[in-house]
Amino acid sequence: MIKKRRAFIVGIKSLKLSKNEIDFLKKYKPWGVILFLRNIKSIKQTKSLTDNIKKIFKDKNYPILIDQEGGRVNRLSNIISFDNLTSEYFGNLYEKDKMKLNIVYKLFIDNTSHLLKLIGANINTLPVLDLRVKGASNIIGDRSFSYNVNTVSKMGDLCIKLFKDNSIGTVIKHIPGHGLAKVDSHNFTPIVNQSIKHLKKYDFSAFKKKNCFFAMTGHVIYKNLDQFNTATHSKKVISYIRNNIGFKNILISDDLSMKSLKNNMKDNTIKAFEAGCNIALHCNGKLNEMKIVAENSPLISGFIYKKTSQFYKILS
Repeated sequence: MIKKRRAFIVGIKSLKLSKNEIDFLKKYKPWGVILFLRNIKSIKQTKSLTDNIKKIFKDKNYPILIDQEGGRVNRLSNIISFDNLTSEYFGNLYEKDKMKLNIVYKLFIDNTSHLLKLIGANINTLPVLDLRVKGASNIIGDRSFSYNVNTVSKMGDLCIKLFKDNSIGTVIKHIPGHGLAKVDSHNFTPIVNQSIKHLKKYDFSAFKKKNCFFAMTGHVIYKNLDQFNTATHSKKVISYIRNNIGFKNILISDDLSMKSLKNNMKDNTIKAFEAGCNIALHCNGKLNEMKIVAENSPLISGFIYKKTSQFYKILS
């Protein structure tokens, strides 16, 4: 069944599947579906939604993703508040009291994982491994663990391990690093001018040696790697991610409907695959755009099949 799917992920418009969405999922067979606040009113309602998605694919392990970071990125806010539990809070705790951090962070991830299982999600798109940088856009801000690359890296390792222990997949983001961006890539195209030497020592370093099934690209131009294309659309940057940072698993684009990408939806999709992304992500739930992404996404490769099968083994 996995082999017949296409290499893209989509969002759903509301609290339950419409007939048009059911028809779309059956016809185009996306690799996964991502949930947002607009899809989540209660545990019971969300579990019904994810059960119905999984029934279409006859797959209890079908990838259901969610951005459940804590702090201001809390898709479960209709169910529970995690407002004060930011990555920054946990990063500060790591630097001050590692013993307390280990207890508190495990409780946080165990409880988050329990909630994700209750609603039928099995991939959480975190950790954010972008460094906090003074003078940068606040789009990352307290979503980052720290200004310190060692703290970010160590907290990332712990996050990935604890979610894996709970049979939840994770997605390191926004590779190779969004922290230096001075504008929000949801609305503008960030351009990072720092030298490769600086980036290797700091931003890129946070993503090295991560035992994670998935990574998500940043829609950021790294001028000293590729002055024309964001990482999502850059063969040079993705080659660097593979060969220098060393990430060898499934690479997912960030949302193709973000305004950082300046092409039409068809070209945004094609360019992501041509650059080396394995899976395209589309989030806004607009069916006309979803069809364009679907029609320009290939069937999943043997590589994606192999890695997805490995991911399925951690699910219990």
